[in-house]
Amino acid sequence: MKTGPTWTLATLNLNGLRSAVRKGFHDWRKRSRADVICLQELRMNREQVAAMPGHAPPRGWTVVQADAEKKGYAGTAVWTRLPVRGHAVGCGIERADREGRMVRVDLDEATVVSLYVPSGSSGPERQAWKEAFLERFLDVSRELLELGRPVALCGDINIAHREIDIHNPRGNAKNSGFLPHERAWVDRLLAQGWVDLFRHLHPEAREYSWWSNRGRARELDRGWRIDAILVTPDLAERAEDCWIVGRTPRLSDHAPVMARFRR
Repeated sequence: MKTGPTWTLATLNLNGLRSAVRKGFHDWRKRSRADVICLQELRMNREQVAAMPGHAPPRGWTVVQADAEKKGYAGTAVWTRLPVRGHAVGCGIERADREGRMVRVDLDEATVVSLYVPSGSSGPERQAWKEAFLERFLDVSRELLELGRPVALCGDINIAHREIDIHNPRGNAKNSGFLPHERAWVDRLLAQGWVDLFRHLHPEAREYSWWSNRGRARELDRGWRIDAILVTPDLAERAEDCWIVGRTPRLSDHAPVMARFRR
């Protein structure tokens, strides 16, 4: 049965735009037919992207990007071929904005946010920064809900929420990204009114979006679901599907997460 007009949204942590382009990112972009793509960890600023042939999207796309002050680090962007009615760079958390952790575009269809939550896996200082960010971000997420329009909050949240979202939950219980208080933070975020679209539509699916580069984790599908599309309830009602692209193509150590919505 035919459906009405739709638009397609994707999110992907690139682990470096240069690397992803070498691995076929633009071929995937064309095949995906995504209308809006949220990107994290570009590791290139806007000037570098514009200066390197084959790295920017083609004519007809709009790019809104948040750069990290540190070269070759972090950064977020939204690429869209839908008309942009407004945009904002940053989330108002000073350190996060220096790291280019959030960017937002306002489309006719929805407000779309690309978010890159800090990782805490490299040590106690980074974990402390991650936890400080998480606490302050709850105010940002609440303000997004208060816009009173459909919102999609997309990106790498660096937390696997439930045991079904991670391979070997018992073995990872003391690791950053699956700590009890981090998982409780996701509960608090969802309690604000956000809908984890993949889990909402596929309550029993055991699929992952990130794999370690160690121990043949991707080959053996020993991963974590840490990339998400979180949406307001009105947008969830218009969702036809949400899916994780899977272990191939290997554009990054992450897989794209995609969703399709009725207009």
